Amino acid sequence: MKNKISITTKTGDRGESGLANGQRLGKDSAVFEVIGNLDEVNSWLGLVAAKLGEAFAPHKQFLYQVQDTLFYIGAEIARSPKAKLQVQAVKDLEHQQALLTKELEDNWHTKFLLPGGTELGGYLDVARTVARRAERSTLAYHRQEPVSDIVIQYLNRLSDYLYLLRCFVNQQEQYTEKEFEAQAESSYLEKVKPQFKKRN
Repeated sequence: MKNKISITTKTGDRGESGLANGQRLGKDSAVFEVIGNLDEVNSWLGLVAAKLGEAFAPHKQFLYQVQDTLFYIGAEIARSPKAKLQVQAVKDLEHQQALLTKELEDNWHTKFLLPGGTELGGYLDVARTVARRAERSTLAYHRQEPVSDIVIQYLNRLSDYLYLLRCFVNQQEQYTEKEFEAQAESSYLEKVKPQFKKRN
């Protein structure tokens, strides 16, 4: 009979977890906040990849590469002696950014767009914002323990890449983006006053 492996170790029942080097820290430590944020953005990218059709096959394959890299970064943050992100990972992201930029319509970068649009665009916007959170938590952790410049650069580029991919996907789906329109406070209040009156 095949032996079943349990994922429950019970070693974290007292609120601690172990790093790759064997050190144990509280689960609310800054290092686990970073690792958790990396795991979250990786999960969102998994959803995006699952939703990408054949028309986006090359982008889907690159997202798999990004997911793999995020696991690698997590291992480095967890102080694995074998994990060290190389600068080529940053160059790969920059190359993909350049390819996407060439495909986008003129003046796309001058727009402040409302998040979402298509379903895929919405998922990518969420992934982008979580990537930014992962970057912020990494920088906060960097004040306690040194994090390599390459990791910090990669996380900064990642959210840029996800925004470009979001714009590209929406463009391919022929979605007309909705732009943010700044309004004077008085005109905004005139619009919302009737709603408040109805609620009251």
